Amino acid sequence: MLQNTGKLAGCTLFITGASRGIGKAIALKAARDGANVVIAAKTAEQHPKLPGTIYTAAEEVEAAGGKALPCIVDIRDEQQIGTAVQKAIDTFGGIDILVNNASAISLTGTLETPMKKYLEEWSPLSTPPTPMINVGVPASTFYPTDSHELFILDVLDLSIAPCFYCFSSFGITHSPLSSSSSKPSAPSHHVRSKLIIPHLLKSRCPHILNLSPPLNLNPVWFKNHTAYTMAKYGMSMCVLGMAEEFRGQLAVNALWPKTAIQTAAMDMLGGEGVAKQCRKADIMADAAYAILSKPKEYTGHFLVDEDVLREQGVQDFEAYAVQPGHPLLPDFFLDETPDVLVQQMEQHGATPAFKPPPLSTAPPPSDGPIESTFNAIRGVLSEDVVKSTQGVYRFDLSGEHAGVWFLDLKSGSGSAGKGDPSLKADVVMKMDSGDFNKMFAGKLKPTLAFMSGKLQIKGDMTLAIKLEKLMSRMNKAKL
Repeated sequence: MLQNTGKLAGCTLFITGASRGIGKAIALKAARDGANVVIAAKTAEQHPKLPGTIYTAAEEVEAAGGKALPCIVDIRDEQQIGTAVQKAIDTFGGIDILVNNASAISLTGTLETPMKKYLEEWSPLSTPPTPMINVGVPASTFYPTDSHELFILDVLDLSIAPCFYCFSSFGITHSPLSSSSSKPSAPSHHVRSKLIIPHLLKSRCPHILNLSPPLNLNPVWFKNHTAYTMAKYGMSMCVLGMAEEFRGQLAVNALWPKTAIQTAAMDMLGGEGVAKQCRKADIMADAAYAILSKPKEYTGHFLVDEDVLREQGVQDFEAYAVQPGHPLLPDFFLDETPDVLVQQMEQHGATPAFKPPPLSTAPPPSDGPIESTFNAIRGVLSEDVVKSTQGVYRFDLSGEHAGVWFLDLKSGSGSAGKGDPSLKADVVMKMDSGDFNKMFAGKLKPTLAFMSGKLQIKGDMTLAIKLEKLMSRMNKAKL
């Protein structure tokens, strides 16, 4: 692991989303140098499912040797950001480093995006949040009329808008989507006030670091979650533009993990058992520390954590693994296709759980393998499974064993078989029949199948996630 060198001693870092996960890990790494850390996050009271608050994170920062300023900040709220910036200036005398870590995540398709929770967040508003856009586009384009459009704005707000808020020192009207979680924003033609960049320009070590991926335009990373990809790539485009705009004055770079990182978000996406395929957030913290220790002339780079640390002389990465020796799950956006991910893992001696099946020279009987899988599914059905799931699934399979199959986990003790379900399906999954078998056998992770385009999901995403628990139970029963 990368050792601290003291280069961030006395520097002030403004880190969004620093109450937990990668943001907190970066805060603690800087604190060991004796840095000042502004913990800008929403969680002021303990969340029933998520660890940590801005205050517990502040205690950890100070215990590590730094000084902390916990600030309640919804990154969609310009007023809250401005208040936090002013508190940082009053407390520490300036800001040297901005880390844009907080963002939203939703891996849902354009028409299947669930909106209820986002509308609930906005229920106190008398009008929808006002996008700050003035580029000759009709206002109706950005004043959404349905829940799906509201969601798109929210995902973009939680990633792109904070970057511009914190960067803002421009006299232009074509600004990014912006909103307030507490009240409507100013009219679209008003320009946001200067926030952090003016203070960074006065620093001896000015840096902006966005946690966003390299720009990979392969459609596979867009087709199943366009809004999320737009949001992350929007942050990356901020790096591309700002690095040139402020070249010679401050460093603007992006950092992305090579493998999955164990965070609350990853636990939610990957479900039970994903942690052992992840690295700890410490690897991102060490890589961020290495980048932020460089001079301001080091700018405009899209960096991957492992590559950064190899350049620093780190050779043993097992210390970063949640479960040393276990094959790691590659992160998204970095490779052209999942097949490339497989090759890369094998080059490092791993055995990918999602490796495509070898080509068969003799095709099996018509429904043989699919029927075998459904026989195994029937073997684990019970009233308890039905009670805990309450969902009906339809599988539209293509390929060599194409057909429609169902899984009813809403009635009686459950049922499964070929054909349409007797009740309306809550979730419809489309995929190749071979990938279907591998997924239920535990050889293909549902999250990776979805992200790589092998699995298409329509309907209730919560129920889709619950299905993974049934797969885990089947694996224990040795499908």
